[in-house]
Amino acid sequence: MASASAAEQARTTPSAGKTGSVGKKSASAPKAPATPERRPASTTRNSEPAVQQSASTPAKKSGRSGPAKKSAAPAIKPPVISPQESRTALVRRARRINRELAEVYSYAHPELDFENPFELLVATVLSAQTTDLRVNQTTPRLFAEYPTPEDLAAAVPEEVEELIRPTGFFRAKTKSIMGLAKVLRDDFGGEVPGRLDDLVKLPGVGRKTAFVVLGNAYGVPGITVDTHFGRLVRRWKWTEETDPEKVETAVASLFPKSEWTMLSHRVIFHGRRICHSRKPACGACPIAPLCPSYGEGETDPEKAKKLLKYEMGGFPGQRLKPPADYPGKPAPPLAAG
Repeated sequence: MASASAAEQARTTPSAGKTGSVGKKSASAPKAPATPERRPASTTRNSEPAVQQSASTPAKKSGRSGPAKKSAAPAIKPPVISPQESRTALVRRARRINRELAEVYSYAHPELDFENPFELLVATVLSAQTTDLRVNQTTPRLFAEYPTPEDLAAAVPEEVEELIRPTGFFRAKTKSIMGLAKVLRDDFGGEVPGRLDDLVKLPGVGRKTAFVVLGNAYGVPGITVDTHFGRLVRRWKWTEETDPEKVETAVASLFPKSEWTMLSHRVIFHGRRICHSRKPACGACPIAPLCPSYGEGETDPEKAKKLLKYEMGGFPGQRLKPPADYPGKPAPPLAAG
C-alpha cells in the first residue's frame, strides 16, 4: 500500500505542478486573457517587452502625426488665374464661389435690425463709419422716441444727437436723418420711396444705402458694394476696379439679377467673419481651394480658427433680433455690452 501510495504520489506530482501553474495564471485572470488575444505567439517570458513596445508605439505615432497636421494646410493650391481668362471661365468661377457661399451662409441676411423701410433707411445711414452692432444697440431708443418720419422731422436736433452719439459722427448723422425725414414727410407722404432715383436724392443716401433698402425692404435686386464686398471681389479676381459703381457694374454682369441681393449678403458675411482685411483666416476658409488669393492670411487651421468672428467663432452676432434661422447668439443690448 505504501509503494502504491508512493507511485500514486509520483504520478500525481507532475499534475500538481501543472495545477500550480494554472493557479498562478488564474490569480492574474483579468490581464491574462487579453495577452494571448493581442499576441497569440507571445510567451510569458517575452510578454513584458511586448507590453513596453506597445506602450511606446503611440508615442512614435503621435510624434509623426504632429508635423503631418501642420504640413496639411499648404496642400491647398490656390487656382492660378490666367491674364487671358475668358469671360465664360470668369463667370463659371464666380458662380461656383457664390454657390459655395450659399451653402456656408444659408442664413445670410441684412445685419441691421428693422421693422419697416423707414427704420432700415435710418439705420443704414447711421451705419456709416461704425458697426451694425453699434447701430442695432442704438436704434431701439431712437425709434421709440421717433417712430415715423414726421416725428423725426419735428425733433430737437440736440436730443437726436444725444440718442445716436454711440454711432459716432452724431452731428453729421443727425443732420442727415432729420433731413431725409423732412423730405419723406414733405415730398413722399411720409413713405420711403421704392425707386433708386428717388432714394439717392435723400440727404445722406447713396447707391449703397439705396440698394440695401430696395433689396431688403422692397425685394428689388441690387448689388451692395461696401468695403467688405469690394475687398473680396478683388481678392477673387472678379474685377480690379476700386470705384464702387464700377465694381457694382462689373460684378452684376457675372450673375443673374435674381442673385444680386443675396450675393451681396453672402460676400459681406464672409468678409466680416473669415476674409478679414488685415489678417484673413485662410486656414479656416471653406472656399480656400477656389480662392486665387489663398495664403495672404493665416493658413494654419488652428491659428486661423482663432480669427473667426460672430457665429463662426462661437460669438454673438450683430443683431439683437436676428432671423429665426440664424445659428448664432443674439447681440447684447448696449447697456450689457
